[in-house]
Amino acid sequence: MAETKYIFVTGGVSSSLGKGIIAASLAKLLQARGFKSTIQKLDPYINVDPGTLNPYEHGECYVTEDGAETDLDLGHYERFLNVKTSQANNVTTGRIYQSVIEKERRGEFLGKTVQVVPHITNEIKERIQILGKSGEYDIVITEIGGTVGDIESLPYIEAVRQLKWELGDDNALVIHLTLVPYLAAAGELKTKPTQHSVKTLMESGIKADILVCRTEHELSDDIRRKLAIFCNVRQEAVIQSIDASTIYDVPNLMLEEGLDTVVLKKLLLPDDTIPNLERWNQFLQRHKNPKYEVRIGLIGKYVELQDSYKSILEAFIHAGAENEVKVTVESIHSEFINENTIKNKIAHLDGILVAPGFGERGVEGKIDAVRYARENNIPFLGICLGMQMAVIEFARNVLQLKNANSTEMDHETKHPVIDIMEAQKKVTHKGGTMRLGAWTCDLSEGSLVKDIYKSEEISERHRHRYEYNNKYKNELEQAGLKSTGVNPETGLVEIVELEGHPWYVGVQYHPEYKSTVANPHPLFVGFVKAAVTYSKQKNSVKLTQNQ
Repeated sequence: MAETKYIFVTGGVSSSLGKGIIAASLAKLLQARGFKSTIQKLDPYINVDPGTLNPYEHGECYVTEDGAETDLDLGHYERFLNVKTSQANNVTTGRIYQSVIEKERRGEFLGKTVQVVPHITNEIKERIQILGKSGEYDIVITEIGGTVGDIESLPYIEAVRQLKWELGDDNALVIHLTLVPYLAAAGELKTKPTQHSVKTLMESGIKADILVCRTEHELSDDIRRKLAIFCNVRQEAVIQSIDASTIYDVPNLMLEEGLDTVVLKKLLLPDDTIPNLERWNQFLQRHKNPKYEVRIGLIGKYVELQDSYKSILEAFIHAGAENEVKVTVESIHSEFINENTIKNKIAHLDGILVAPGFGERGVEGKIDAVRYARENNIPFLGICLGMQMAVIEFARNVLQLKNANSTEMDHETKHPVIDIMEAQKKVTHKGGTMRLGAWTCDLSEGSLVKDIYKSEEISERHRHRYEYNNKYKNELEQAGLKSTGVNPETGLVEIVELEGHPWYVGVQYHPEYKSTVANPHPLFVGFVKAAVTYSKQKNSVKLTQNQ
C-alpha cells in the first residue's frame, strides 16, 4: 500500500468501556487479512508516563522492549497482535507539553506565542504520524484515552479533527465507542446517552464514521436504525459489542458484526480475503475446554485492583490454554499473611507466585509465603521483587543471616543481600530512571530455566532499581540457591533456582510482559505444568490415605 491509513478510536458516555480491546480486536482482524497493523494510545494525563503512578491509580505499568513505561493497553496490543510496541506507541499530555516547552526554550518557534492551537495540536499530529511515516504499517489505529467531553481530551480531539481533514475521508476514519444501557425499570435499552455523546463529538467538528455500542443485551434492528438516523451513520456501521465471557472472544464477535468489512469499505481498501483466525481459535478452544484445574496464589500488595497485575493474569490464561488447564488465580494480599494465617491462605494452593512491587509494605508476608513454598515443595515463581524476597528469605532462614534484607526496605541492614545498583545511587528523578527494557541473560548448563527456554541466551524486560548483591553469591550458591541466569554485560544475577526443589524459580525481570496468545511465555507454561504435576501428586496422596 502506498499510503498509510489511520483509524481513531474515541470513547463516550463512560470510561472503562474497552476501547483498548476493541482497538486490539480490530487490529487483529486486519492483521488476519494480511494488513500490517499497529496501535498507539494517546493518554490525556499530564504525567510524562505512567511509571510514577501508583497501580491503584492506573493499573499496571507496561514496559516495552525499548524501555518505555507505558499504559497497560499496550499489553493488550502485544498480546493480541504478537507485535512489539515501542515508545512511539504511547503518548501522554505530559510528554507533548514537555516537548513543546523544550522547543520553545530552544527558540524553535521564532518568537511566536506558544498556544494549544496550533503548537500543541501540531505536536500531537506529529506523534500520531510517526508510526505511519515509518513505512512499516498499512494501518495505524490510534486510541484516544478518556471520554469525549473531558477537558483533558480536547487538544487530542482537535488534532484528530485537523488530521482527518488533512488526510482526507478515504485515509482516516473515526470509531466512537459508546454505551447503550439497559434500564431494568423500563425494560428496554436506551440510546439517548449515545446520541448525546455523538453530539458532543460533533460539537468538536468530528463526525463518527462507525459506532461500536457496548451493551448487555442484543441490539434490535429498530435500535440500530434509530442510532444510525440520529447519530448520522450508516446502519451497517452500528456495531454491537455485547459483554463477552473473555476478552479473547471479542475479535470473533467483531468479525460477526462486520466491523473489519465496514472499516475496509470506508478506507477504500480491498475486502477480498477472509481473516485467518485458525491459530487464534485453537487457543480459544483450549482455553474454554480445559482438562484439569489448578489453583495458583498470586501474593501481592495491590490485589484489590485486578489491573495492577494484568499482564500476569493474562500470561496465566495463555499458559493455561497451552497446558489445556484452567488456572484459577487466588489474589492474596501479602499484608495479611503471617505465621498465624499462612496455612489457611496457602496450604491448599498448587503453586505460589510472589508478584512485583515497590516499597516495604507487605514484604514480610511475601517472605513468609516464599518460605512456605520452599519448605513444602510447592511450585514457586518469584517475579522482580518476588525474586528478591526469595533471596532474602533464603539468607535469613537457611544461611541464618539475621535480619538480611534489601536496602530498599532497610537502609541500615547488616546483610544487604539485595542492594541498589551503583548507577542508581545518584539518581534524584524517579520517572524513567530505573533499569528498563530488554536485557540479555545467559542461562547455566543443566539448569531448569535452560530446559524451559530451550536456549542458552534469552532477552527479557526489566523495571527495577535494586539487584541481587553479588557479594553474597558464593555463600548463597553453596547453600543451594543457585544463580542460573546472569546478565553478560553487568554480571548481575537475573535468575535463581533452589537445588533439590521440584520447581522453584525467581527472576529479576518481568516475563509476563512478553506472553502473547501466539507465544505463551515458557516460564509461565512451565510453572503451570509444574502446578498440575504437584496437584495430581497431592490428590493421589489424599486418595491413598482415604483408601
